[in-house]
Amino acid sequence: MLIALIAKDKPGALEIRKANRESHIAYLKETGVVAQAGPLLDGDEQMCGSLIVLDVADMAAAEDWAANDPYAKAELFASVELIHWNKVIG
Repeated sequence: MLIALIAKDKPGALEIRKANRESHIAYLKETGVVAQAGPLLDGDEQMCGSLIVLDVADMAAAEDWAANDPYAKAELFASVELIHWNKVIG
């Protein structure tokens, strides 16, 4: 099951993102369930959120993955959405 995780950072939290980026990227790689991932950018090309496509068994697995993301543990996000997604192109 593909799940799109769309997270938006808290205002003014760029330094939290930068401080936790290395452990976040390691988590993306080591968990083995990330199909695609990258930061959302604001009008100034600064990172302001995340778009991650997870390939997991079910929504509960996506929720568990999201809760254990180092960014989530650092309380970076103002909001997180997990949405069942259907790949059509790409």
